[in-house]
Amino acid sequence: MADPTAADVRNFIAAGLPCTHIEVEGDGRHFFATIVAAEFEGRSRVQRHQRVYAALGDRMRAQIHALSMKTLTPAEWHAANPANAPVHHH
Repeated sequence: MADPTAADVRNFIAAGLPCTHIEVEGDGRHFFATIVAAEFEGRSRVQRHQRVYAALGDRMRAQIHALSMKTLTPAEWHAANPANAPVHHH
């Protein structure tokens, strides 16, 4: 079985979790994902990560050996990335 690509991991996560933004970088063994989802609102970091692992399901255990992730709500994402926030003109 071929190692998954970053695009595969992105698609696996997106298929199981409605995301407003998702980026995945990686080399087939180690991945780093930035995942922004409204349903993370009010959840702890551990609960957010569990939700992503649930979205990945068996693929996580079988293929993706190391996944680091940053899980944010849309509000947290905009606060961390002001350039991505909607522009308001006065």
